[in-house]
Amino acid sequence: MNWNYPTAMRVGPGRIADLPAACRELNMHKPLLVTDPGLAELPLLKRAVELCRASGLEVEVFSQVKGNPNGQNVADGVEVLREGWHDGVIAFGGGSALDAGKAIALMAGQQRPIWDFEDIDDNYLRVDVDGMVPVVAVPTTAGTGSEVGRSSVITDEEAQIKRIIFHPRMLPAIVILDPELTLELPEKITAATGMDALSHNLEAFCSPLFHPMAEGIALEGIRLVKEFLPRAVTDGADLDARQQMLVASCMGATAFQRGLGAMHALAHPLGALFDAHHGLLNAILMPYVLHANRDGIEQPMGRLARYLDLPGASFDAVLNWVLALREQIGIPHTLAEIGIDTAQAEKVGAMAAVDPSAGTNPISFDAAGYRDIFVRACEGRFAL
Repeated sequence: MNWNYPTAMRVGPGRIADLPAACRELNMHKPLLVTDPGLAELPLLKRAVELCRASGLEVEVFSQVKGNPNGQNVADGVEVLREGWHDGVIAFGGGSALDAGKAIALMAGQQRPIWDFEDIDDNYLRVDVDGMVPVVAVPTTAGTGSEVGRSSVITDEEAQIKRIIFHPRMLPAIVILDPELTLELPEKITAATGMDALSHNLEAFCSPLFHPMAEGIALEGIRLVKEFLPRAVTDGADLDARQQMLVASCMGATAFQRGLGAMHALAHPLGALFDAHHGLLNAILMPYVLHANRDGIEQPMGRLARYLDLPGASFDAVLNWVLALREQIGIPHTLAEIGIDTAQAEKVGAMAAVDPSAGTNPISFDAAGYRDIFVRACEGRFAL
């Protein structure tokens, strides 16, 4: 299928073959393919490069992107783009490569530092739009949905904080959703990224903002995760499950126009401080945040439980499903299990309270409240 919501999308097995045509549609002749070191040597990326070169595109690969991309990664990519006179970006990979690729495309012709475009007030108006280059996004994981997002999450290593860089035109012009590109994804990464997609849909659904369209998208996105994530983890060759999870991931990133919440408010500082996998952080934090938010989400959780056909239309039905799903697909129960302790609890709480995602959490927590949720997630308790 070809979709045009929220951007032009080529959907289905084998659609990677459309990559050269997508580049030409955007007047790219020398695209810079941005990916991560792990993907750079894999056959699926080499095939994409060969497809482009066979069609006459002068493509070069930039793969110096960390799992939590930072400002230096972006600066290095911009330098390669400028020196090679590249006229567009192919963002190819998981959320880190997609975020880095979009940020590099934004910064291609800017004179200001990237932090001047942080998503605060009207900072996006500082962007010289003529200095941006177009992006084709090719996700190889089903998690962040960054391929349909208008922002990038980039770590400011000096300040030890993740910053959201935003401009409406950061939305990739063309997206290729090819489930065949996700078939080689390891079980643990499939699980963690799939839970990231769930976190986006779930937090968007729980947001207090009025946006019925986003709410409806989030509701169906959650159902797709419920049905297809266990299948994708159990059988990595299940092409239908892989396709449906790519769609659920896109739906989550489309829906969170309505806002996110405390899962992301905590995951962002934890990712900056501990360089941990973003999707895994959201997966571990999820039930602790749901429990902390209980008084503010009883009613929507009841509706969600009915839509998911869970036993008992209640908050507890959803919480129990989340706990069972995590156990089924091998998500750790506590942050301690991935090496995170409570030594910086006060700092984490303070950082979470001012994270942009905190603004649309159903309940307004102060730094102490976020500290308590973090400690519970480390210790595996819903109450201190």
